[in-house]
Amino acid sequence: MHASYAEQGLRILGFPCNQFGGQEPGTDAEIKEFAKGYNAEFDLFSKIDVNGDNAHPLWKWMKAQPKGKGTFGNSIKWNFSKFLINREGHVVKRYSPTDDPIVVEKDLPTYM
Repeated sequence: MHASYAEQGLRILGFPCNQFGGQEPGTDAEIKEFAKGYNAEFDLFSKIDVNGDNAHPLWKWMKAQPKGKGTFGNSIKWNFSKFLINREGHVVKRYSPTDDPIVVEKDLPTYM
């Protein structure tokens, strides 16, 4: 998806988080090396917290937006939660961790 839409302005931002069953125990360098094995060409940031008192401010903000609320409130339930933010910087949709990225891709034309 990143390769297909980057020239049209799509930016995918990845934020590793180890708050879910210890799925991201490695260092930032190890995580980036692992992602290369999956041809991840999008921006991958340092590991952060997405829930709790130490949650990164970006995630606090996204979860607080009207379209950023999840089915069970504003906490992130598992890795791979996804947010779609339009060009004006508004959260327009939140996707569950189990939503395939193709679901996000189908919504892109509305916001590009």
